Amino acid sequence: MKIAVPKERRPYERRVAMTPDTVKKYKALGYEVAVESGAGSEASFPDDFYAAAGALVVADAAVLLRDADIVLKVQRPMNESEGRNEVGLLKSGAVLIAMLNPYGARADLDAFAQANITAMSMELMPRITRAQAMDVLSSQSNLAGYKAVLDAAEQFGRAFPMMMTAAGTVPPARVMVMGAGVAGLQAIATARRLGAIVSATDVRPIAREQVESLGATFVMVESDETKQAETSGGYAKEMSEDYKRRQAELIAETIKKQDVVICTALIPGRAAPNLISEDMLKTMKPGSVIVDLAVEQGGNCALSEAGKVVDSYGVKIVGYRNVPSRLAVDASSLYARNLYNLVALISAKSEGRLAVNWDDEIVRTITLTRDGSIVHPQFLKVA
Repeated sequence: MKIAVPKERRPYERRVAMTPDTVKKYKALGYEVAVESGAGSEASFPDDFYAAAGALVVADAAVLLRDADIVLKVQRPMNESEGRNEVGLLKSGAVLIAMLNPYGARADLDAFAQANITAMSMELMPRITRAQAMDVLSSQSNLAGYKAVLDAAEQFGRAFPMMMTAAGTVPPARVMVMGAGVAGLQAIATARRLGAIVSATDVRPIAREQVESLGATFVMVESDETKQAETSGGYAKEMSEDYKRRQAELIAETIKKQDVVICTALIPGRAAPNLISEDMLKTMKPGSVIVDLAVEQGGNCALSEAGKVVDSYGVKIVGYRNVPSRLAVDASSLYARNLYNLVALISAKSEGRLAVNWDDEIVRTITLTRDGSIVHPQFLKVA
């Protein structure tokens, strides 16, 4: 069977779904491997590296995909309405594995089903021990949290650590992290390493121990509601309006003392919660910085704009798109390993073919379409 990796064509995407290192691993599983020319160039993996690892480098995407049994991508393939019909290049019966954004691109599921493509969405990977090595949200969010702090430091007009000099003392920056998931925890650790005084907030009480173990102060609204603030998959739930009001009051009081705020709060399948209002921005110190990692899902800050750094009331609001892609080498390496671990799970060892257990919890949770139909129960409800 043949595994194919096309070049990513969506804006702001520099990652690639396979590295030369994982080419060798797929070859060891018995697969043929083909990569589109230039697929890894923006992640510093030139065509020569893939060829040396044993992959066939193909110049034409249509030629690459017409006989591919498994197609690995970072982002979902483009459709005809987007100017390039990548979905139409996939053969009937192909298995497509990528971050398919099923909540935001529901119509694509119908296209996959009509084309008889088995589509597996890596973002839906269950939060269970056995799936940790395949968890792309963790691998990519970890890098995003790190990069968010570096982006904040770049925009901030002061130093992060306390510095004692003969001319006087530079006070440490105060950093607040909103959301203590994978990205938030890495942001806390990075800001602490840079010497900042760090606090963090989350709706999940379980996050307190993780935050405090990193040397940060935990800030949250205590209530009975927070006891059920986490889904079975480990994600935050959307809270009641009363809780949101009380949380906003606490944040409003805390945020005026901060120099930098890193926003990471996301709810799967929903718009990002709006945590920083325009009125809160007005109370922040001039020269403060907000980095909104949730900007592509609506943003945690009321005035953030996707793809821009805006200045509002003297506060810089950073809304870069696709932050993991801005660390394309490491992001690609981690993502490629996530994919390989999944493919290895659903393959017959050393035989170069698939042997999928469709009842496996991992497979069942990530499979969107199969045999010409949408099969994921969560998306059948809105069909």
